[in-house]
Amino acid sequence: MLNEGLNSNVERRSRSHSLIQELVATRNQMLALFTQLAELKPFVPDEGTCEVLQEFCETLVDYTLQAHLNLYRYLEEKLEKRKRVLDLAELTYPRILATTEIISNFNDQYEEINGDLDASHLEQDLSRLGEALAIRIELEDQLIEILTHRIPVADNAQPLNS
Repeated sequence: MLNEGLNSNVERRSRSHSLIQELVATRNQMLALFTQLAELKPFVPDEGTCEVLQEFCETLVDYTLQAHLNLYRYLEEKLEKRKRVLDLAELTYPRILATTEIISNFNDQYEEINGDLDASHLEQDLSRLGEALAIRIELEDQLIEILTHRIPVADNAQPLNS
């Protein structure tokens, strides 16, 4: 009986670690596309910009949904039992939700441009989104660290001044 409970706990933790790894991989992909898009400044409403922007929006939505399904839903549904994790989630979740609204607004504005991009506000909107993503990632990393006892590391992290 004790072994069954222990095995179930180990299996659940292993599954949650795998979901977190998937989330971090998707997040890294989204950040790479964010960087690629930001490097296109000054923004010109051409086909290349539109393609990168649409791919970024798709990945941004994937990341946001994956974060909700793989991390936040786990906490919302009270599947987590550790008080430290629940206390941190209670503090961070409202701030994470605020970033979700900014992500959603950006996506609504730019996901269906179909070559008809009004780039006049893209730099400002991307900057605001970048600030929200920085906050969100910091909060997510706090949750991931307390869930897994380690800080997530980007697989292909590069120095900023490369």
